[in-house]
This record gives sequence, C-alpha cells and structure tokens, in this order.
Amino acid sequence: MAKDWPSNFLPGMRTLHRYLTRQVLLALGMTVAVFTFVLLLGNVAREIFDLLVNRQASLAVVVEAIALLIPYVLVFALPMGMLAATLLVFGRFSADQELTAVRASGISLVALVTPVLVLSVLVSGLCAWLNLQVGPACRGAYKRLLYNLGVEKMDHLLTEDRFIDEIPGYIIYTRKIRGDQLEDVHFYKLKNGEIIQRVTAPSGRYELDKAARKVSFILTNAILETRRSFTIGDTNNAAVTDSTQQVAERDQWDAMRIEEFSPPEDIDLAPPKESQRPPKLSEMSFIQLREEIRTLNDRGVDLTPALVQLHRQVAFSFASLGFTLLGIPLGIRAHRRETSAGIALALVLVLIYYSFIILGQSLETRPELAPHLIVWIPNFLFQLAGGVLLWRANKQG
Repeated sequence: MAKDWPSNFLPGMRTLHRYLTRQVLLALGMTVAVFTFVLLLGNVAREIFDLLVNRQASLAVVVEAIALLIPYVLVFALPMGMLAATLLVFGRFSADQELTAVRASGISLVALVTPVLVLSVLVSGLCAWLNLQVGPACRGAYKRLLYNLGVEKMDHLLTEDRFIDEIPGYIIYTRKIRGDQLEDVHFYKLKNGEIIQRVTAPSGRYELDKAARKVSFILTNAILETRRSFTIGDTNNAAVTDSTQQVAERDQWDAMRIEEFSPPEDIDLAPPKESQRPPKLSEMSFIQLREEIRTLNDRGVDLTPALVQLHRQVAFSFASLGFTLLGIPLGIRAHRRETSAGIALALVLVLIYYSFIILGQSLETRPELAPHLIVWIPNFLFQLAGGVLLWRANKQG
C-alpha cells in the first residue's frame, strides 16, 4: 500500500530544495571569488606587477593578462569553492537544528541533498570544459602575451615539462628547470628520423653562450643507451628477412653509466617566432595531448609525462563531485557556523587531494610506477569516503 503523503509535502520539498540550492550557490559564488582572487594574486604579483611598475606594460595589457588567467585559475577555484560551500552551508544547517527539523518531517538526508549532488555534477562538467579546452588555451595565450612583452628570455626554447623537438637531430625533455639547473633530463638523438641514442639523467646543468646563441649541457650520473646495430642480411637469403626477427634485434640497446656526460655538439637556440612556439604540455588541450601521445609513441619516445598531464586534466574534472560527497557529511558532523572554520577544513582537504596530484607529476619520468594512475587515487578516495559518510549520516537520521 502506497504511503499517503500530506498534500503539501511535494510543494514543501520543492521549496526546501530551492532554499538549499540557493544557499549553496551563494556560498559557492563567495568562495570561488575568494579562491580566484588569491590564486590570481599569486600569478599577477609574480609576473605582471613588475612589468606595470617598470612601465613595460600598460594597464590595458595587465587587464588582458588577468582575463587570460581567470579560466586557468577557475580550474582550481571551482572544486575548492564547491567543497568550502558544502562545508559552510551544511555546517550552518546542522548547527541551527534545521537538519533535525527536516528529518523530523520524514525527509531523508539523501533526498534533501539530491539537488546539491546534481549541482556538483554540473560544476564537474564546467570544470571538464575548462580543464580540457579553455584553461590550456588561455594559459598558452597568456604565455605568448608575456613573450611579446619581452619577459621570455633568449633561451625560452629551454622550457620545462615539454618535449623539445625543434632542434634538428634531437628530442629533449626536462621535468624541472631552476636557473641553469636541470632535473630529470631525457635526451634522444635522431638519425634519419629514428632514435639511435638516448640519455637519461637525474640532474645536470646547462651553459648558455648568449653571443653565439648556443647552449651546452652537462649531465650527471647519466645512463647512455645506444641502439645495437643490426644487419638485415642478404636479400637473396630469404631465411634472414623475417620482419619479426628484425624488430626484436632493432629494439636491443647497450647501456652504460657515465658520471658526467655532454652531448658532442652545442645546440642552436635562435628563437623561432612566437606564433611558431609549440605549447608546453600544460598548455595543450585534451585533443592536442592525444595527438602528442600518438606522435611520441610512433617515435618510440617515453610518453609518460604527456600521459600524466592528460590523466590529470580528466581526473581533476571530477574533483567537484568527490569534494561535494565528502563536504556534506563533514559539514553536518562539524556543527559549525563560522565561515573561517569551513574554509580552514576545505584547505586541509584540498592539500590532501593535491598531494596525490603533485606526487603523480613528480614521478612523471618514472613510467614503471604508473604515475598517470596515481592522479586518479584522490578521486576514488574522496568519493568512496564521502559516499560511506553520507550513507551513515542518512542512516542515523
């Protein structure tokens, strides 16, 4: 027999949903604005204000730079704002005994928070659009703007986290560049478009000759691998023309450790036009990353850094959903009305989430550890923990 709900139950439920959704949206707008301002301030203070003070850029250019940074910053501000908003709203909802009153009316917690969960899915969709397309494009446009202002140095070709393939005969990848110091360096030497030698080193440095526009590299504790030579054999002898055997021999490498290694020739750094500068991995859209991975795979280059960037973009798009699932029950448990307490808890959870992202990116030159899968761990942890806590909170009601 169907339960006889009061005639005013459904209109009352809709009113409650509208009220709760409005509260979350107001809190979301406030927290996203705060986080966006803080993140923008860090970028602007580091790169833009000096140009304005030194009269290298006009106010209009500074405004353009900030506008280009906003979509990139929203990638991070939206999930953080969603987490803080749920913590604040449901903390107040619980502290003011409104949740108790709702439960006394026979409304379950899951039924109550359904519109908030739907909102988190919509925010995740917006984050996916920003992560996979708009954010990287705006970041690339921002870097081009800095280049046109003269911020980029003559050695701008030496950029970290990018496969540098503009240099004839070489492909170079460096995870980090700090001054003239290099971390996780990968050299690939080409001949007729084919890799014949590869060098990996945990650290090194470069020496720049600005007058000659040349750079030389000195790598420490390098592993030098040379492709073992092979012969196809006499074409008259059908027994040695087996393509499977040729491929097997072709993939054999001779490796040796060298305490200090320098490529035999210096590299020309005459900068290309900015319109021809290939984007860094962090400036590539999802489609560009897929194409980059396909190209690297065809060349036989380690594509783990590109895989990590692609998976990070996709995984981080779902952060809002995990943050919402976790923020609702934690807000109810906290019973706090203070805004500062909600934002502080949000920052702690964000730090935990980002620690996995940072870990995955720091291991992007260690393909054996599958760093592209590590960036998915916080999503699974937050969604699982949030689902369990929400189920328990609903059961307690």
